Amino acid sequence: MDKNISAHIVSAGSYVPEQILTNKELEMFLDTSDEWITSRTGIKQRHIVPRGHNTPASELGSKAAQVALEKAGMDCSQIDGIICATFTPDYFFPSTACRIQAALGMKNGFAFDISAACAGFVYALNTANSMIISGQAKNMLVIGSEVITKTLDWTDRNTCILFGDGAGAVVVSAKEDSSRGIISSYIASDGSLGDILKLPAWGESRFMHMNGNDVFKHAVRLMSESTQKVLEDAHMDLEQIDLIIPHQANIRIIQALASLLKFPMEKIVTNMDRYGNTSSASIPIALEEAWNEGRIKEGSKVVLSCIGGGITIGSSLIIF
Repeated sequence: MDKNISAHIVSAGSYVPEQILTNKELEMFLDTSDEWITSRTGIKQRHIVPRGHNTPASELGSKAAQVALEKAGMDCSQIDGIICATFTPDYFFPSTACRIQAALGMKNGFAFDISAACAGFVYALNTANSMIISGQAKNMLVIGSEVITKTLDWTDRNTCILFGDGAGAVVVSAKEDSSRGIISSYIASDGSLGDILKLPAWGESRFMHMNGNDVFKHAVRLMSESTQKVLEDAHMDLEQIDLIIPHQANIRIIQALASLLKFPMEKIVTNMDRYGNTSSASIPIALEEAWNEGRIKEGSKVVLSCIGGGITIGSSLIIF
């Protein structure tokens, strides 16, 4: 292992379905309102795979990956491996990552999925980082891709209003520059909290179940703790951080996180007003948007932070 090698995010891409479902449209079949949804979640609309269309997560993921590859000036022959974070896989097997590999026309390398719900992208990024700094790979695609709308009970106004479909991808490459790249990572889980957010694999009621109050309570605390852990590991403090890109779960969670950390909201990336909660895709989608808008540039110090069903927790500190 070369101690000078670090894993760098060199590009990001995203893809969302064309169809948009607004809060006003939800009013047509749910006992809810645009004002109620917006005030409690920050969400105004979400992109969805049209009901009745069998668009799989691999299709969204491969399109996001193509954007990331183009931005990196690379083709799939240069990629050593694909990790896809998803809880809405095309199949139990083959993995969604293998399906993306096939869609890209990639004949080399390896591909596998990670299941960590909304924390999946940071888990996958942490895994790619470990493989790169250990010398097992030089270039990798890390993807979060979800078709969450197929898991929702559209009569349950507490959950179905929150989610959208989409995919985000990054190219992660080995560079001989340990002063930048993925500087610190932290992942953890607490299986004893698994019942507060779950999606059964078997049985008749195969819809997402969520205890929103419990999720809120644990999300704020655990995302704050994981953010502090990566900063401590890197011997940095919050005043040095340019941006925090949190999982786009709910604007109230993010506002409470900012308050607990005493970190200004204007330095926190949010886009759930346009996409809703896209689970493992939310951080890479927000990352690409921030990068496109010039909020991320060379030398930017960025923290990614998330929580997902499991309960799973993760944060990464990246210097671009």
